Amino acid sequence: MDFVELWEQMGLAVKILMLLLALMSMWSMGVFFERLFTFSQASKQSKAFAPQVAKHLKDGRLKDAIAVSQSKNFKYSHLGKVVLAGLNEFQFQQDSGVKTSRDDLMDSVHRSIQRATSLTAADLKKGMGALATIGSTAVFVGLLGTTLGVINAFQGIAATGSGGLGAVSAGISEALVGTAVGLFVAIPAVWFYNYLTSKIEFFNVEMDNSSSELLDYFIKKAE
Repeated sequence: MDFVELWEQMGLAVKILMLLLALMSMWSMGVFFERLFTFSQASKQSKAFAPQVAKHLKDGRLKDAIAVSQSKNFKYSHLGKVVLAGLNEFQFQQDSGVKTSRDDLMDSVHRSIQRATSLTAADLKKGMGALATIGSTAVFVGLLGTTLGVINAFQGIAATGSGGLGAVSAGISEALVGTAVGLFVAIPAVWFYNYLTSKIEFFNVEMDNSSSELLDYFIKKAE
């Protein structure tokens, strides 16, 4: 029995479940490759961004550092977004003319950096919820197809009055295909989720380190 014949013999409910699993598979693949591209660009651009902005800060050229952070060449850089928030807040406090203590200034900059870090982390997690849902539910969707296939098999027995292989083969085939397709969708989704989660954790560490270094720089500058 080939796949065309198997598809033709499937019940409507099982066909709908197979189409749903196919959609879930395409969705997980789309999320994975989109995130993979985004993370690749973020890593590459951040590696180029860090030495450039560090050079400007070392030379005391704050506005040049802001200009670099705003550059479209670093629009995917997670470090660029966090550093830009801190630089903008520090520059705003300096230009406002309002006298504030160093501690208040650092608190304001720190809060701005924290907000940017949270927003950037949330942006990095885009689509991860869908991957987690697919990885955890695809197996159960496949098992539902399995259950319906077994029901089909028993209906075949009831219709023929016989428990022979011919009466149950179509239903058993549906059941096996449902389980196999569910696993085929769920396993890669779990792999994708775990891999991307590890990348996000690494980016979060980089953002925390950059935030700490930037605050240290501002503390020295404000002395």
